[in-house]
Amino acid sequence: MPRATRVAEQLHHELAELIRGELKDPRVGMVTITGLDITADYAWATVHYTVLPSDEKTLADTAAGLAASTGFLQGQLGRRVRIHTTPRLKFVLDRSVEKGLEIDILIRAANQLRSSE
Repeated sequence: MPRATRVAEQLHHELAELIRGELKDPRVGMVTITGLDITADYAWATVHYTVLPSDEKTLADTAAGLAASTGFLQGQLGRRVRIHTTPRLKFVLDRSVEKGLEIDILIRAANQLRSSE
C-alpha cells in the first residue's frame, strides 16, 4: 500500500475521531467522513462528508461549523499524526449517499409500476 494511501487513511480515522469526540461546535452534529483525498505534497486534504439529517439548514450549519473549526482540527491532526506537513483541510459535502437514495426510490417506483401492469 502506498504511503500516501496510508497517510490518507490515518488522517481519515483521526479526523472522524476528532469530530465525534472533541469538536464542541453545536452546529456540527451527525457528520460522517466518507472520504479524504490528499495532495502528493501533503499540503491539502479534501475531506468529503455527509450529514444527517440532510435538510438545507443542517447542511448550511454544518458547513459553517466545519469551516470555523478547521484551524482547531488541523492543529489536533498535527499533534496526532506524525508527518512532515500537516495538510490544510477543505471540507466538501458528499451528496453521493443522497443521490443513491433518490435512485433507489426511483427504481422501486419503476419496479412497482412494472409489477402492477
